[in-house]
Amino acid sequence: MIKCITFDLDDTLWAVNPVIIAANQTLYQWLSENAELFVNCYQLRDFETLKQQALQQFPEVGHSVTLIRLKQLEIGLLAAGYPQEQAIALSHQAFEVFIEARNQVALFEHARSVLESLKQSGYLIGALSNGNADVNRVGLGDLFDFALNADGVGKEKPHPLMFEQMLHNHHLRPEQVIHIGDNPHHDIVGAKNAGLWTIWVNLTESVWPEVEVADRDVSCLSNIPAMVAEIAAMSGRRATL
Repeated sequence: MIKCITFDLDDTLWAVNPVIIAANQTLYQWLSENAELFVNCYQLRDFETLKQQALQQFPEVGHSVTLIRLKQLEIGLLAAGYPQEQAIALSHQAFEVFIEARNQVALFEHARSVLESLKQSGYLIGALSNGNADVNRVGLGDLFDFALNADGVGKEKPHPLMFEQMLHNHHLRPEQVIHIGDNPHHDIVGAKNAGLWTIWVNLTESVWPEVEVADRDVSCLSNIPAMVAEIAAMSGRRATL
């Protein structure tokens, strides 16, 4: 019996690239007004270089886009000439500006109505994300019962830890959960390896790149409830100890 539906967020319920582009622009504008030394040294395009420097210097935070972003800003501010204490303070202030803009998303068509339909059907609805979007700040907090991300868990999908924590926290067995996401490796392979049912959100109608296929796939979010119903109808055939 299916009891819970979990969703990836970025590129499953909204397109993430336009959001990050706009958030970076907002961040750089704030830095130009509040950290002149930084913008004297770096252009907007240099955020990617600083990110790579952060990953090289602090590989232990590679799972967390939040910690990577903070280190990215701190490295740039220090290199621009700010003393460490001020660089750390500015990096946290700048991150708050970024994360506010990062949560200004435009939902894909049918995203909210699908969530509403599944919620009304009695399913527990959760978010499992490698990113740092907040379901409350994007305006979906009323539809999600819980949310986990790589920053809080300590590992990113497809590592099984996020799926395992979700199952443990909500007293669920793997065959009682369907995970829905756009990334074939992180979402579908990761969830299947943890024993969950899967639905691949393939809005671009791409060719499946992995060996093991999703249980169902959709090219429009409006088809998700029907695919959930199909999986629910056959879910009794799968059981774990």
